[in-house]
Amino acid sequence: MTEAPIDAVDTDEDDDADREAVEHEREEIKEFVKGLSADDIKSGGWFTKLIAQALGSYTDKVDWQYFQERYAGVPADGVVDQRIKMAARYAALEGGLSAGAYTAAVVATLGSLGGASPATVPAAVATMMVDVAFTTRLQLRLAYDIAVLYRVPLDLSDPDDLWKLIRVAFTIKSGEAVREGAIKVVPALVRPLVKRFYSRAVLTAGKGLPVVGKFLLQRNVIKIGIPLVGVPLAVVLNRYTTLLAGRHAQAVFRNEARVIELAEGMSKRSRHPQLMLWVAWLVIMADHKIADDEALLMRHLVRLVREQHQVVDQQLAHLVDIDPAEVWGRIEAESGELSDVLDAADRVAAVDGDVSAREKAVISELRERCRRV
Repeated sequence: MTEAPIDAVDTDEDDDADREAVEHEREEIKEFVKGLSADDIKSGGWFTKLIAQALGSYTDKVDWQYFQERYAGVPADGVVDQRIKMAARYAALEGGLSAGAYTAAVVATLGSLGGASPATVPAAVATMMVDVAFTTRLQLRLAYDIAVLYRVPLDLSDPDDLWKLIRVAFTIKSGEAVREGAIKVVPALVRPLVKRFYSRAVLTAGKGLPVVGKFLLQRNVIKIGIPLVGVPLAVVLNRYTTLLAGRHAQAVFRNEARVIELAEGMSKRSRHPQLMLWVAWLVIMADHKIADDEALLMRHLVRLVREQHQVVDQQLAHLVDIDPAEVWGRIEAESGELSDVLDAADRVAAVDGDVSAREKAVISELRERCRRV
C-alpha cells in the first residue's frame, strides 16, 4: 500500500517536500478516479468505492501499536494535534494544485451541479474528482487515526461503526459548526457562497453511502466556481474543513475515550458489580431521559462487568421501566459497606455535565439507604 500523507512522518519539512508527498498521493488518487464510470460520479457511488480503497488494508496496518512504535511515550492528545495539523497542511497544498488546473471555460462547463454531465467534460470532472477523493480519503483516515489513538474500538465490518466513522469524519451532524468556522476565514465576497457550500451539511436521507457521495461532490464545486478567487478559496477551504473535521473527530472520540475510561475505573473498583448496574440505570433514568454520554457509559459498563466480573443480568437487559423499590430491595439484601456503589452513582450522574435535581434526589435516597446497610 502506498503511504498516504496522513501516514507520513510528522516533521518540519519544507514546502517542496510536502508538495512532493502530496503529488505522490495525487497520482494514486488519479488511478482511482480513472476507474470510475460516469454513473459512479453522478450517483455518488464513487464514495462507496473510495471507502474500500481508503480503509481496506490501511485499517489492518494502522492500530494503536502502530502509533506506539512511532510516538512512544507521547500522550494521545499530543499525537492527535500534530496529525490534524499535518492533514490540514496537505489538504491545503492539494487544494491549490487541483484548483490551479481549472480554467474559466472548465468552471463554466461544470455548472452548478459539480460534474452532473461527466460524459461531456471528462477532463474537468476528473480534475475535480481528484480533489474530492483526495480530501475525502484524507479526512476519513484522519478520523480513523484519531479513534485509534484514543483507543476507541471501531469494527468497520459493522455497518453502525462504519457509519459512525463517516458521520464523524465529515461532521454530518455538526455541519453548522463547521460552516460557521469556515465562513470566518474566507473573504467577505464569497461568504454567501460558502454558506451555500454547507447548506446540506446535515443529511437526513439515512445511511446511504451514495447519498454521502453526492453531498461531498456537490459541496466541492464552490471552491472552484469563482474565477480568480477559486485557487485561494480552495486552499483555505481544504485546509480549514480538514482542520475543523479533525477537531470535531478529536472532540467526539476523546469524549468517548473519557467515558470508556470512567466505565473501566468503575468496573475495576466495584465490589458489587451487578448492583452497580442497577444503581447506574436508576440514576440515568431519574430525569426520564437518556443523554448520549449516559447511554455510552451504560453500554461500556455492561460490557466491562461481563468481561471482568462474568456478570450478565438478563432481568436488567429485559427491563422496560425501572422500579426504585427493586433497587432499594437489592441494596437491603447486601451486607457490608457500599461506598463503591455510592461512588458509582455520583460518577454516573456527572458523566453528562451538571447533575439534575432529580438525580440528586435519587442519590440522596441511595446514600441514606446505603448508610442503613
